[in-house]
Amino acid sequence: MSEDTPAPEPAPEPPPEPPTEAELPVEPQAEEKPQAEAEVERKPRRRGRTTLLIAVAAVLGVLAGAGTGYKIQQDRPETPLPPLAQPKLVQPAGAAAPAAPLTVADDHLVKTDGDLRKLLLERPKGAKDPAVPVSGDGWLLLADYADGYNNPDHMFQELSTNGFRRAVVTGWDSDNHTTTDIHLVQFRDQTTTFAVQMLQGQQGYMTDAKHAENEGTAIPGDLDGRVWVYSKPETKEGYEPLYKARGLARRGDIFMDVWIFSGDPISTATIMDISKRQLERL
Repeated sequence: MSEDTPAPEPAPEPPPEPPTEAELPVEPQAEEKPQAEAEVERKPRRRGRTTLLIAVAAVLGVLAGAGTGYKIQQDRPETPLPPLAQPKLVQPAGAAAPAAPLTVADDHLVKTDGDLRKLLLERPKGAKDPAVPVSGDGWLLLADYADGYNNPDHMFQELSTNGFRRAVVTGWDSDNHTTTDIHLVQFRDQTTTFAVQMLQGQQGYMTDAKHAENEGTAIPGDLDGRVWVYSKPETKEGYEPLYKARGLARRGDIFMDVWIFSGDPISTATIMDISKRQLERL
């Protein structure tokens, strides 16, 4: 090769091959912490004691404020109350004059403590003695009165243990096949007012189907007296229909019970008239 001929340039070096996994440097691994330490680090911070101290401090603050307020009120001077708008009451001198005694007409005890038969309604003119007299002299023993109820034994015990005092009866028959019975029953209403209970108990079942089956009619001018005309007559084979009406009321310790039985229908005006006149005598 001559000197004029240029020398050939050297060939470029090939790129280095990537290192294999075995040639890669190994990085140091982080030191693993024990499981117990990891668990301790994950637990939240306990605040119970701090919260309790704050609550106690708040309560002490409230008590201190209340005590301070009470002490301030205690140290203040007393303020007199304003005078009352009502004028001063004048005490009468000496004892009051004695009340005038009641007349016989106004004294309720004179009426009811006397002969109870005198308070019974008088028979109307033309009336006859009942076909089956209940009493010869108008007085009724407790057993005789209780015998007029559907359950005599129960009624006898009920009355005897609740201050039954006495009972009277009167009755008459009219020309139109009508019978009227009136009972007055007096109680010793000293510890219990059984006359009121007796009235309420008898009135309580009058609306039932086995009895009047209606609400009845109030007696005018009376607080709790009522009269009933039964909606349907009592029927029995071999007998004519029996119509019934009843009046119930009370005056003080006396229970009033009025009955009308008839072969003909009974009007409300009839039972109302007899009940009102008997009630007025009490």
